[in-house]
Amino acid sequence: MADGTKAVVDTSAADGATDEAALAAAIDELAGETAQQSPEAARTGTAPDDEPSPAPSSEETSEITAPLSAAEIRAELAAGAAKAAAAAARGTAARPARPPQDPQPTHDPRDTGTLPQTLPAPLRHSGDKIGNRYRLEECISQTETFSSWRAVDEKLRRAVGVHLMASGHQRARRVLAAAKSAALLGDPRFVQVLDAVQEGELVYVVREWLPHASDLAKLLADGPMEPHEAYQMVRQVTDAVAAAHRRGQAHLRLTPRCVLRTDSGQYRINGIAVDAALRGLPADGGAEDAERTDTRAIGALLFAALTHRWPYPEDRYDLQGLPRNLHAVPPDQVRAGVHKGLSELAARALFDHPPHHAQPIRTPEELAKAIALMPRIRQPEPELPAFSAPPRHNTHALPTAPNPTRVVAAPGTAPAPNRLAPVRRTRRRLRRAVKVTAWTVALGAIGVASWQLVDSLRHTGPTVTAATPAPSSAAPTVHAATHTPVPIPVKEAQSYNPLGDSPESLYLLPKSFDGDPGSSWTTKGYNDQFGTKPPLKEGTGLLIDLGSQQSVSSVNVQFVGSTTVELRIPGAQAAANPGAAQPEAFTVAGKKSGTSAEFTLENPVTTRYLLIWLTNLPKDTDTKFRGYVSEVKVFG
Repeated sequence: MADGTKAVVDTSAADGATDEAALAAAIDELAGETAQQSPEAARTGTAPDDEPSPAPSSEETSEITAPLSAAEIRAELAAGAAKAAAAAARGTAARPARPPQDPQPTHDPRDTGTLPQTLPAPLRHSGDKIGNRYRLEECISQTETFSSWRAVDEKLRRAVGVHLMASGHQRARRVLAAAKSAALLGDPRFVQVLDAVQEGELVYVVREWLPHASDLAKLLADGPMEPHEAYQMVRQVTDAVAAAHRRGQAHLRLTPRCVLRTDSGQYRINGIAVDAALRGLPADGGAEDAERTDTRAIGALLFAALTHRWPYPEDRYDLQGLPRNLHAVPPDQVRAGVHKGLSELAARALFDHPPHHAQPIRTPEELAKAIALMPRIRQPEPELPAFSAPPRHNTHALPTAPNPTRVVAAPGTAPAPNRLAPVRRTRRRLRRAVKVTAWTVALGAIGVASWQLVDSLRHTGPTVTAATPAPSSAAPTVHAATHTPVPIPVKEAQSYNPLGDSPESLYLLPKSFDGDPGSSWTTKGYNDQFGTKPPLKEGTGLLIDLGSQQSVSSVNVQFVGSTTVELRIPGAQAAANPGAAQPEAFTVAGKKSGTSAEFTLENPVTTRYLLIWLTNLPKDTDTKFRGYVSEVKVFG
């Protein structure tokens, strides 16, 4: 990563009295603006937006909302003083409980007094070049301290996103550090940071650009999500954020603008760590606070996806906020028809005290486990076009043989219904079918007898010298019947680790057969490859339970990364309790390597259990060897 860092002005140690005076001035100014508001604004308690409106774009990255009011800044000032007093007497008093509030403000109140008047967002225009490489195309958003652009990387000829900030700003150093740490994450579920450079008076962060992706705010423009789509969104976002927290990274500003859905239906997260640093949001609350912040944000995303309402009193992201008198209300009480399980999940993640005395979820890891334990929400079946029944055959229009016994009704009288006509027609058809069948059988018998006679004369008669005729091309040919594979549903997957000390990733086991290749069951991370050192075990894997004895003809396994796998069938010793049996008690039915493995058995095997035995794992981004089984399909 290029880094032309030169001089940076660090004002993080500014005098506290100066900050307090500046905050007081900001309070007076905001109070004056509040007094000039319209009666409707005074009634609702909102203030006009002090940020310029962002230019229209296909992928917005900014948040448009009202700034903090004077009362809110006073509250923050009092909270800051209380925090300083608590820091001075650390260990003698417990940290006071904070009231519920939206954790994603547009501005951090503590930066109000230090927003540099002489260091605004760098002024740039379309066509300008940054770093002699990135040509600015379109301004996506503009705030007082930074601007975001869609640009073109002329070296690699691709679209990129660029954030610009003055290098003398107090946040510049933190923005660079956040961008570099995000770039090291290397998780494809996050929008990648490509470059972070300080060059003269300018700091710029370059990120990946997804031109055909839509953010969650746009997806919710037409209404709430269907349960299956909301489930996919929260599952993919939670898995990605939980993985980032395991590597020491937090997002801290997860909003509907940061969650993007690609054309393939995969969700990717933009702005990890960088968005919070650009806006000066505090990151010194510790790992526990960071986990709670991101978990609460995911709960807010799910709440909005289910109800089409923002779960706080403010209107944000083109969503209407909740009434101020509603507290800790689950989504199914805001909108009818909401999926019960998803509603409970959103409430447990969003609220510190969920309704019905439910246990709150405080970390992304706990949320991922709770989602894994939920019953799968299947995609709704597509609606079939209306089927119109074909017109019934009019049997009365067919010509029939004259009936000599038919009685002709007198003129002027209605004919009596003939109840025997359908029975007679059925009998005639049956007689015709019997005659045709009899003639066919007779002709077939004559043909068979003739063939046997000729065959016997050819083999026994000495005077027969005629050569055997060549088989006619019109003669019927017998072909082997082809087998059409029938899917066999997987009832359960178990972690099979007899050579290790404990099962692996129990809560991810359902993802190995959930029908979604984007989700995976993962093994532990190993420092060395299987079998490379004598103490290291030879493998690990999944034990697939079909629920009952099934005739299995083929098995398909998909991985993330090139993996070596064996398909094993339990032998007589392992049939009773395969989970406790050793690997040698299984019969190897095939061995494959690659990102997918297709095992086709010459003769179908009747079994209840199948062992997916991994013997060689790909190297993950953290340099550890880790296996990913994304989908197992069994066919009979």
